[in-house]
Amino acid sequence: MEITEVKVTTVDQDQLKAYVTIVLDHCFVVRDVKVIRGPKGFFVAMPSKKRKDGTFRDIAHPINRETREKMEAAILDAYQSVAGQSVEVVRAPSEEAAQDQNDTWEASAK
Repeated sequence: MEITEVKVTTVDQDQLKAYVTIVLDHCFVVRDVKVIRGPKGFFVAMPSKKRKDGTFRDIAHPINRETREKMEAAILDAYQSVAGQSVEVVRAPSEEAAQDQNDTWEASAK
């Protein structure tokens, strides 16, 4: 999988700094990826949808750490180029739980 396009739209909100659209292999688009500035640095939040119980669930997300890190690097590099500021990267607080869920999904898919 190759990230063939990254489009960044900056916003001037307290924590939300940009919406990002990525294209994979010139044939699959993922919209509404967010660049968020948290207390320890920047992180990437995948597009999500609010469920009836009030929780949020990712609509699309990488299913392994290598792909997640590749996507985060491409997204944050593009954001840094557009925003013109240095970006200190941290893992999103919920990413460890998402990674556990992804590992479970991968195991059940085999």
